[in-house]
Amino acid sequence: MGAIDDYTATFREDPGYLNWAAFGPMSPAARTALADDADLLATGRAEGIAATAGRTAEAQAAVAGLLGSAPDEVTVHPSSTHALQQALAGLDGAVVASAAEFPSVTITLERAAAASGGRLAPRWIAPAGTRVTAAAVAEALNPAVTALVVSHVDFRSGYRADLAALREVLGEDRLLIVDAVQSFGVVDEDWAVADVVVGHGYKWLRAGRGTGFARFTDRARERIRPVLSGRIATAAAGLPTDALPDPALSAQAYAVSAPDPLAAGRLAAAATEIQDVGVGAIAGRLSRNVDALLDIADRHGIEVVSSRAPAERAGIVVLVPADPQRVGDALAAAGIQVTVRAGAVRVAPHAGTSAETLGLFDAALADAREFTRP
Repeated sequence: MGAIDDYTATFREDPGYLNWAAFGPMSPAARTALADDADLLATGRAEGIAATAGRTAEAQAAVAGLLGSAPDEVTVHPSSTHALQQALAGLDGAVVASAAEFPSVTITLERAAAASGGRLAPRWIAPAGTRVTAAAVAEALNPAVTALVVSHVDFRSGYRADLAALREVLGEDRLLIVDAVQSFGVVDEDWAVADVVVGHGYKWLRAGRGTGFARFTDRARERIRPVLSGRIATAAAGLPTDALPDPALSAQAYAVSAPDPLAAGRLAAAATEIQDVGVGAIAGRLSRNVDALLDIADRHGIEVVSSRAPAERAGIVVLVPADPQRVGDALAAAGIQVTVRAGAVRVAPHAGTSAETLGLFDAALADAREFTRP
């Protein structure tokens, strides 16, 4: 067996699980890291506490390896929303964003603007099909625009944004801020085109909740003030008592307090596992499973509204059967976990999704045929 086969063999979720875009059942590596570190913290021994304190640096290094960046550009956060708050609260100017983005983007941007005293303003766009393309962004640009914040993969449509094209249309004078929650670890991307990348390991990385992270490049740090900066985010060595030191000269400036070592350990384990296998290999296996789902949908005459082009997708397939709610109910009754929302059925496999699960999905759609076609 090759590395990719060893990796897919670690998927031990229940048969029928096709909801990775909502939640990723934790991997054995993440569960082992959690149990081992919990044991170290249970004794109260100084060496155990010190060992787990090192998990943050391990997570930074592992995430940096996947991003192709330096570890000191990476910070660890409780969630991607926390990371987005760091990125948006310190910006000035107009920030372009789709009004149909996931609320982690829209609400965070709106709140940051409201608290900015007029320094920051959203510039909302309404791209066709919620697909943030270079053309849609170009129409919103003017001298006041300083940044674009965008989901690499849209949670509704499954559309994978062309980051290189967005970078080109923005130019070098504007920041590209990317929410990579729906793609990190399963899309082989050149992250260097983005100035800020935020993510969360609880979906495709299989690391569980609390495993958020961000990367801030040198250019991002020049333009984003560390407004939400806490005690561990200073240039001081050790605890900054009786002093008000300047922010750290690295991405650590965008931190509030010490990360949870149990979460950092899970993130480090999950990211290291993916790096060992290779994102390209994982992406290829995921693409094969997406193709299998598209074939199943076609056989049952169900409309597919997500992109079929490999360059425009990751792991989300969006179906619009004649009666989405009844199809969703039928799938649930058959033990198939998907997301039904806004008149569509969102199906999301992973690289390790089994032939058994795909077969159960196929059979469940056959049983629900009266609800699948007009």
